[in-house]
Amino acid sequence: MATPNRPPIPPKPRKDPVRIEQLGRVRVDDYAWMKDENWQAVLRDPSQVKAEVREHLVAENAYVDAVLTGTEALRARLFAEMKGRIKEDDSSVPSPDGPYDYFSRYELGSQHPRHLRRQRGSTDGEVVLLDEEAESQGKAYYVVDAAHHAPDHSLYAWAEDDQGSEYHVIRLRDLVSGADLPDGPQSASGSFAFSPDSQWLFWVWRDPNARPARVYRRPARGGEDVLVYEEADEGMFLGVDVTADDSHILIEAGNQELSEVWIVPSSTPTAAPVLAEPRTQGLRYDLDHWSDRWVIRTNADGAVDFALMMSTAEAPARASWRPWIDHRPGRLIAGAAPYRDYLIRLERENALDRLVVMSRDGSERPIDFAEEAYALTLSGGYEYDTQVTRFVYQSPTTPRQWVDYDMATGARTVRKVQEVPSGHDPQAYETRRLYAAAPDGAEVPITVLMKRGTPLDGSAPLLLYGYGAYGIPETPVFSTARLSLVDRGWIWASAHIRGGSDKGWGWFLDGRGPKKTNTFTDFIACAEHLAAQGYSRPGRMAAYGGSAGGMLMGAIANMRPDLWGAIIAAVPFVDVLNTMSDVSLPLTPPEWPEWGNPLEDAAAYDAIAAYSPYDNVAPRPYPAILATGGLSDPRVTWWEPEKWIARLRENTTSDRPVLLKINLDAGHGGASGRFDRLKEVALDYAFAIWAIEGEKALAE
Repeated sequence: MATPNRPPIPPKPRKDPVRIEQLGRVRVDDYAWMKDENWQAVLRDPSQVKAEVREHLVAENAYVDAVLTGTEALRARLFAEMKGRIKEDDSSVPSPDGPYDYFSRYELGSQHPRHLRRQRGSTDGEVVLLDEEAESQGKAYYVVDAAHHAPDHSLYAWAEDDQGSEYHVIRLRDLVSGADLPDGPQSASGSFAFSPDSQWLFWVWRDPNARPARVYRRPARGGEDVLVYEEADEGMFLGVDVTADDSHILIEAGNQELSEVWIVPSSTPTAAPVLAEPRTQGLRYDLDHWSDRWVIRTNADGAVDFALMMSTAEAPARASWRPWIDHRPGRLIAGAAPYRDYLIRLERENALDRLVVMSRDGSERPIDFAEEAYALTLSGGYEYDTQVTRFVYQSPTTPRQWVDYDMATGARTVRKVQEVPSGHDPQAYETRRLYAAAPDGAEVPITVLMKRGTPLDGSAPLLLYGYGAYGIPETPVFSTARLSLVDRGWIWASAHIRGGSDKGWGWFLDGRGPKKTNTFTDFIACAEHLAAQGYSRPGRMAAYGGSAGGMLMGAIANMRPDLWGAIIAAVPFVDVLNTMSDVSLPLTPPEWPEWGNPLEDAAAYDAIAAYSPYDNVAPRPYPAILATGGLSDPRVTWWEPEKWIARLRENTTSDRPVLLKINLDAGHGGASGRFDRLKEVALDYAFAIWAIEGEKALAE
């Protein structure tokens, strides 16, 4: 027990060394017992976790509470500030589809939204399609990961997860009677689609190891499931979709290295799927249909940053692909969205997005902005036969703007600007784009957000955020939560490191597999550059990342513990070698292309062993570290941060605390309600403030 003169005592889990021999190499895991061999059952029912593990996790949570007891008032203030910046009764901009406008709205005090519709162009007569707040009552966790209305507007379907395990139940509601249909698909992923005739539901089944494995078709109003497609390779992801022009149903299989698409004509939705182009190592492609032709986005023929091709074949095999939009190195074609008379492509270059509108006559009109750093996303809509699309613009200083864009005239209509009820003056803040030199000479972009007038003499505390994996870019978004740090004199910096696609797909390829350490050294280079330019200094910086970004946190803690005053690792993928050697885990075979296969490839084993955070913990003066996780997480299982923190605590030579907070009622994304999630963010921020600025900051 903690007293004013006696600090809290951390849990001390038992050590039970397990010797693992693999490819002629040997490692010893003292905490292998923290994995529950019954983890599949735990995902579906967290109460099934073995008693010793639960007791230890409860003790770790209690230790966090004891160590951070002095931050409670600060956390409450942070939460109140962040909640005060959210418009509680907010509504989305309605999206038209035929006779209706579809939209969502939060009610005052609600954690989850309502899904609604009303007659097109009307402002009254709304009908509730789904009330997530009502459905969430009595559940510690509740998330709707996908929701769609049938094309004929008679049904509404949603994929709900009430554990955080990402096993979904797909529920369907008759919008005429208001009655729920019985016996919706179970053990489903969040990917499902109605056939364009509204008669059939295509959905993806997850196997006992939580991997998408089969595509089924069933009558939309209930009936027998028919197997449409079964994936034999456990290393592939699966999804279902419908083309923009409603002409085809798509079954998409792929991983980071290859892909293939099976197509079903919408005119015969019960027909067997036809393969477009067989999977080939290194070939990635995706399809959409533009009235009379297929549009293929692909990396074929050395198009590292992707090109667009066309095909008029019924089934677009590669032999039928014809060049259209050429590959240009460094300009990533991230996506394409067809409309009847136009096609929009999303491009990314040097960590900035732009949209390009192309007419059928080949003329083009770009949509971009002048800020140093911003994010631009296509919001799209339900309708294909329209000349109006919608995009969302934002920057670290500029709240989100929903803009309807007339593709024929170029006219822009701002439909909504994100409201910050407590007030927001963009001119009070400043966004900058910096570039750090990586050890190999690569220029790594950094986006900085700070209050105008923040001194650049090294005195400011700074939080450096990073991810750097799977080709996911770090987009410069507007975040009301981050303002709670920035308003306290902190600088928020986002590192656009390799492993993401911020500077093209080659930027991703240079931060994966045997080149993974570029991600870590890029992040360190960003921190060093920020310090050299006076934005902060070593010991005044906090590092923050989650999931694969949590692996980054573990790596940089081992490599340069002197740089950081605090590290926050959310659901951190830190036990890389053991996880990538466990074929039972959901993401292991699908992610061998990303990290390497240490079961069969000695070079991959050695590369992973050289950086895996858990395996490289050693006696060092580690900074204050907070790791968080979820008991129902199928992506980064709870024992990864649990084992890592145990090993860190026994090895650190500093007096800084090493903490573990596990949400016993959530999965990979943390708490599901919008306000409960803010409480978790408040804990992260309060920990950083406490660790960097000390007790004096708690009373301010």
